[in-house]
Amino acid sequence: MKEQVQSDFTAAERYHSFERVALVLQGGGALGAYQAGVYEALAEAGTHPDWIAGVSVGAINGGIIAGNPPKSRIDKLREFWTRVTADAFLPCFDGVARAAARGNIARHIFNQLSAGRALASGAKDFFTTRPILPWFQPLGTIEATSFYDTRDLKRTLEQLVDFDRLNAGAIRFSAGAVNVRTGNFVYFDTTMRTIRPEHVMASAALPPGFPAIEIEGEHYWDGGLVSNTPLQWVVDAEPRRDTLAFQVDLWSARGEFPRNVSEVMTREKEIRYSSRTRAGTDQFKHVQKMRHALAGLLEKLPQDLKSGPEARALASVADRSAYNIVQLIYRTQSYEGHSKDYEFSRLSMEEHWRAGYRDARRALRHSEVLERPASREGVLTFDLHRDGRD
Repeated sequence: MKEQVQSDFTAAERYHSFERVALVLQGGGALGAYQAGVYEALAEAGTHPDWIAGVSVGAINGGIIAGNPPKSRIDKLREFWTRVTADAFLPCFDGVARAAARGNIARHIFNQLSAGRALASGAKDFFTTRPILPWFQPLGTIEATSFYDTRDLKRTLEQLVDFDRLNAGAIRFSAGAVNVRTGNFVYFDTTMRTIRPEHVMASAALPPGFPAIEIEGEHYWDGGLVSNTPLQWVVDAEPRRDTLAFQVDLWSARGEFPRNVSEVMTREKEIRYSSRTRAGTDQFKHVQKMRHALAGLLEKLPQDLKSGPEARALASVADRSAYNIVQLIYRTQSYEGHSKDYEFSRLSMEEHWRAGYRDARRALRHSEVLERPASREGVLTFDLHRDGRD
């Protein structure tokens, strides 16, 4: 599932000066194997997160990482992704499919067939098709509000995640979800509550495919309906700390103008779920620059002004914390199409995993990734996808 490891992690193996290492995981269904590959590369480089914030499949991956000891995390991630993905339709077709991977048309057909199978029957140990369509179910029942049953996911999480360990606090864990009744975005966070399988499932309950998850009398849907990228939750956290954040996105906000309806559907989904991550990062960069400037200004004030109520109010906003935001964004292959997030073939999963592993290794080769930024705003963004660095 990974390439031969080479000793090219000299930059990542150096001690970094950040108080916090965060792993920020976007939602994206079957594309989530990319995040597993990223984590494998980070772990090999000795760069371990102490905070994981995820939405949807990002919450599932994050829960598996936070809910296992370091030596078991890769194996548990691999077990999850092997369990929920399927081999080719027939054993003899697997070799044909792999050979076809070099041809875009044949591979596109294979991917669409694989996605169709997931639509028709679900993904093993994740979700299954309900035998009766929602329109023929009693009004108000959970069966009337979703096409799939996700009880298999609960069993899988219970088998792969030690929730006592997850809640013990070695790694802070956050999962984003949406309250169906109020429409408000919420985070289930280990610093605020005890996390159980239901909280992870709620973050991944994308309607109308998956049913809402009831927690303490309220129902929750997938956090991606409001914001698919939980970076803001991390960078706005109090108290502010020097933070090295690896933001692993499964949808790219940037793309080519579509040429047909299929490409329109793909592009629309990319824009919708990318959550304008680069725009959000740029905005944070500007705010942090103002915080740095304010901190410098307050230091120059005479003592009588520093003790005034206005200065005290501004001091609560001023900040000199430093942030490195490393953006790792999955680059969609031309043959994947709009069904890529529910195309659960083993072949595609392995490709996504390898892509994440490669991208993280490339990013970690750059020494500035782990160095405290010297810029005036105290924020460095490293965008491998946009900058094209090797």
